[in-house]
Amino acid sequence: MDGQQTMRASDRDRQEVVDRLRGALQDGRLQMDEFVDRMGQAYQALTYGDLAPLHADLPTAGSQRQAAPSAPSAPPAPACGPWRGVLAGLPTTLKVLWTIWLAIVSINVVVWGLVSVTTAHLLYPWPLWVAGPWGAALLAISAGASQIRRGRPTAPQGRPVKA
Repeated sequence: MDGQQTMRASDRDRQEVVDRLRGALQDGRLQMDEFVDRMGQAYQALTYGDLAPLHADLPTAGSQRQAAPSAPSAPPAPACGPWRGVLAGLPTTLKVLWTIWLAIVSINVVVWGLVSVTTAHLLYPWPLWVAGPWGAALLAISAGASQIRRGRPTAPQGRPVKA
């Protein structure tokens, strides 16, 4: 065991200790200044012996889960109303495309509205031709992506299984 303490630590080992310290900070087991001091020491550690005292007084990950209360908690309230749940499962690329679509459609509707008001005539609703086809295509792609993600088997940690 003494040989293990003198073995050089890797960047991954240092990061694991910092992540464990961050969890202890979030649990209220460490104060912020203590976390910052230990984090600095972890990034400067050279061996496992340097890392061990930084988390020796903290419970292991398994005991934290066992000690946690098993009372069911209510799901967090959506921050953006009902749309947050709709867009939450989409890939980032589709979220960006939906944002672009919304911006373009909004600009076109504003231009159509301003032209209709300034000419005192209700013009043909041409923004529908901008919103409709692109929106339908995005909706179909988003529905397909959601179905693919729901049908993918997951590992016990919640990560998708690589096929």
